[in-house]
Amino acid sequence: MLSFKTETKQETLDSDCDSGAQSSLVDSEMTSVKLEDCSQTLRLNVIIKDEEEEEEIGDVVNHDEVEKVEPFAASGEQQQEDETHHCPHCKQAISSISKFKIHINTHSTEKHNCSNCGKIFNSPSELTRHQRVHKGKRPYSCSDCGKRYSELGSLKRHHHKHSGEKPFSCSDCGMCFITSSDLTIHQSLHKEEKPYSCSDCGKSYSTFGSLKRHKQTHTGEKPFSCSHCGKSFISSYNLSIHQRVHTGEKPYSCSYCGKSFSTQGYLKRHTQIHTGEKRFSCSHCEKCFINSSDLTNHERVHTGEKPYSCSDCGKSFYKISNLKIHQRIHTGEKPYSCSVCGMGFIRPANLTIHQRVHTGEKPYSCSVCGKSFSQQFSLKIHSKIHTGEKPYCCSVCGKCFITSGSLTSHQRVHTGEKPYSCSDCGKRYSHMILI
Repeated sequence: MLSFKTETKQETLDSDCDSGAQSSLVDSEMTSVKLEDCSQTLRLNVIIKDEEEEEEIGDVVNHDEVEKVEPFAASGEQQQEDETHHCPHCKQAISSISKFKIHINTHSTEKHNCSNCGKIFNSPSELTRHQRVHKGKRPYSCSDCGKRYSELGSLKRHHHKHSGEKPFSCSDCGMCFITSSDLTIHQSLHKEEKPYSCSDCGKSYSTFGSLKRHKQTHTGEKPFSCSHCGKSFISSYNLSIHQRVHTGEKPYSCSYCGKSFSTQGYLKRHTQIHTGEKRFSCSHCEKCFINSSDLTNHERVHTGEKPYSCSDCGKSFYKISNLKIHQRIHTGEKPYSCSVCGMGFIRPANLTIHQRVHTGEKPYSCSVCGKSFSQQFSLKIHSKIHTGEKPYCCSVCGKCFITSGSLTSHQRVHTGEKPYSCSDCGKRYSHMILI
């Protein structure tokens, strides 16, 4: 078999070499690449290995974690992996044979379409791997925890979680990561580099994957549906995270306090509460935040921007999560149910507070008198009794109150408003307690 060397002299091919190459390529799938040099045509046979090995290569290239793949043999000797190879189609210099094998497929005129979502792939093996997402096939399982994956590369990266190995470190802050792609994404925070722009709205992203997911917000494409409630999602990852709402799974635990979370992102943000790390500061008031999205949301308090509007009533919100919760008022959706009494709630925080009615838990204690409360808000109001703080004052008589609700009730004395009526006689009252 011939080696593919780009910086060696041209050698003359004889018939023995031709027949030897053919006999060594039995049981292999071959892709031929044509190179023309003067009058002679040199045919290079690129061996594509079996599907599992190719899957490893695909994962390696996708995550920039280059591993050595068995190279071409020349005169009984193996081609060195670190030699430079030039693509005959686009002349691009490629540093390793494994990357060259993958790159050569990008020039193939034959494309392979997914019958489920229409996505196009360069090779049949790439299509096969992708279709596992739709079929739910996960042939690779972790020997430590039993978790399953559709790709061998994903399993390899998962193993790092058990071993604790994080081989990729940031040269700016020393933070370590499991994969080089995670490191690349992290480094964009230091550089503030966002080279990928949306052609529809101009929004920029630090990774191509982020841009790709964003584009689905314009197309409305949500190919992944929940089998429990029918809700659809842009990616299979978002679906798997959502399903934890139904299963109650919280696989990520805080090493400081033991609290569990459904996603690693939630755990990461929670951990910063213990470490006190707040890298993002507001230019208006210098208030600091754990992550950039919290800072962006906070800055809208200063700018007054509320970009998310309800299509039913027109009410606007500065956070999309607040809009989603608000929309449940119109739909009547209450996805969070109490396991004791079955009462439903719009948001998980309301369910947590309600469950304390059954458990009797009162985790918030007053540092002055020791009185305990089930809600932090209740403790905050109670504390004002000790401090004497009454921030809500009546504009008519100047009387001040601890809460805005108390002020609203008081103002009815001046306005004469009586919003509460008796269902039996129709008599109206200014306070519910009077009925």
